[in-house]
Amino acid sequence: MPSEEIGLDDPITGIIDDVVPDQVIDPVATLTNDLQRLQAEYANYRKRVERDRSVAHEMAIGAVLTELLALLDDVDRAESHGELTGGFKAVADQLNSITARIGLEKYGTEGE
Repeated sequence: MPSEEIGLDDPITGIIDDVVPDQVIDPVATLTNDLQRLQAEYANYRKRVERDRSVAHEMAIGAVLTELLALLDDVDRAESHGELTGGFKAVADQLNSITARIGLEKYGTEGE
C-alpha cells in the first residue's frame, strides 16, 4: 500500500481542528501550572511521609513497651519484696529510667 501524504483536506485534520480550535496555548503558563502542581504534590508527599514516619515511630515504641510491661511488673514486685540488690538493682533502676524517659508512666495504686 503506497504511503500518501495527508493533505489539509484530510478528514482527520478537520476533526482535530474541531476538537482543538485555533487558540493560542501559552507554553510558559502550561509549564508553570505543571510545575506548581508538581510542587504541591511533592509538598503533600513530604507531609504524608513525615506523618507516616511519626506514626510508625509511636507504634514501635508502644510495641516495645507493651512487651516490656510484664518484665517491669516483675521488677517492681521484686523491688517491693526487697529482692533487688547489687547489680540487679542497678539494672532495674536503669530500665525504669529508660522507660520513664521514653514516656511510660506508672499509674494506679498497689492492689488494683
